[in-house]
Amino acid sequence: MPSREPISNVDTAWLRMDRPTNLMQIVGVLLFDGELDYERLRASVEHRMLGFRRFRQMAVAEDAGYVWQDDPDFNLDHHLHREMLPGVAGKAELEQFVADLASTPLNPNRPLWEMHLVDTSLGGQALVMRIHHSIADGIAMVGVILSMTESSPGVAEGHPPVHAAVQDDEGEEGDLFWDTIWGPMSDALLTSVRLTTNLWANPSKILDYARVGTSIVNEIATLVTMPDDSPTRFKGKPGVAKRVAWSEPMSLPEVKAVGKVLGCSVNDMLLSAAAGAMRAYLVDRGDEVDGVEIRAMVPVNMRRPRDQGKLGNRFGLVALELPLGVENPLARLYATRERMEKLKGSYQAALTLSILGAVGMAPKFAQQQVLDLLASKATAVMTNVPGPQNALYLAGAKLLQPLFWVPQSGDIGMGVSILSYDGKVQFGLITDKNLVPDPERIVERFASEFDKLLMLVLMEPWDRLGDPQAVEAGLVADEV
Repeated sequence: MPSREPISNVDTAWLRMDRPTNLMQIVGVLLFDGELDYERLRASVEHRMLGFRRFRQMAVAEDAGYVWQDDPDFNLDHHLHREMLPGVAGKAELEQFVADLASTPLNPNRPLWEMHLVDTSLGGQALVMRIHHSIADGIAMVGVILSMTESSPGVAEGHPPVHAAVQDDEGEEGDLFWDTIWGPMSDALLTSVRLTTNLWANPSKILDYARVGTSIVNEIATLVTMPDDSPTRFKGKPGVAKRVAWSEPMSLPEVKAVGKVLGCSVNDMLLSAAAGAMRAYLVDRGDEVDGVEIRAMVPVNMRRPRDQGKLGNRFGLVALELPLGVENPLARLYATRERMEKLKGSYQAALTLSILGAVGMAPKFAQQQVLDLLASKATAVMTNVPGPQNALYLAGAKLLQPLFWVPQSGDIGMGVSILSYDGKVQFGLITDKNLVPDPERIVERFASEFDKLLMLVLMEPWDRLGDPQAVEAGLVADEV
């Protein structure tokens, strides 16, 4: 394999998007029960993660564009660190540590990633990671991390991982891993929007071609003419400093059970709960919320079968409008479901992926204009990733809670992360300090918003749950 290779147009776009106010790096936190065996951790990183050559390469700018170039002085000690937190080393101190890393650029003269093993007073250690978005998208990065894990704590050194590791991102050796881990995760993404490639495989379907072409034209028009979303304190000119917070895990089976009764997907339930938590935050601050809608850009997997097991960025974006102005929790849930259903049948994801590829080839000033236009239409970036539903171990320690955030581009100042793992759902938030200095006040409302729906399911007749107005009228009558 050559020591130098061109960086793809899409990945180049992510390199160019770096700003002091929004760094293009994915930040992750893995919380463990107990301490990791540092030597086993180091061996897992070296033998599994570094099997992806990209983690040994630097991004180098040349006249013809960017290239990946092997780092001749690569040293794992430059990327894997041990850290001590100040004070009581609790959750607040860990959140501040993560926020500081999210606000600090990676060293451009080395491969663009770091890991920090952090001692805490929370009953276990934390592994904090950051990786530049040009190396991989969030889902691919989750896959890389999973490749280092085991299904039990006592796997002998040198034993092959349960999730077959990918030896190189250009090879074929990782098919099993991606078939067993990434494939199911991809299928479970309820926000997934895919190109209907079967149309293009049958030349006889001329009418279908025309319909697809018309749909794409309509999507372009939608993106170009999309109005700005509602002005809120969540939106403004960001600064450099970030803030991070995450919730305690909540039961995934409970979410599924309530969703089944209400005829909504898990994704609908979680997105609606997030919207409710943001609404409650604004209300507490005395802000006007009637009719407020904020737009979230949602990453969507666009990987083809031949892309499985590779790094890089292969996702598009869809624009989801969250109905924060709807007070009734049932009405808000059903509005969210309706909007997601429309997005599932759209070509927005494919179009935005093409736009990223195009701007990666364009002059930087032109690229910035296009990306700024898209970013100006949104308030947040939101990810919802279904992870493995069995307990995993890394270097002998049990993984309790995984979280990660993708970067926000332009002036977007909020990133929402929803991730399920081992029968639980974790909700995380990263915000700009100038816009939302206390994201924990939003995070702490996430579970209570779901509890409202749970109480309705338990208290209301099932035949009335399909009519939010009837439920609301009944509640008012009960109060009288």
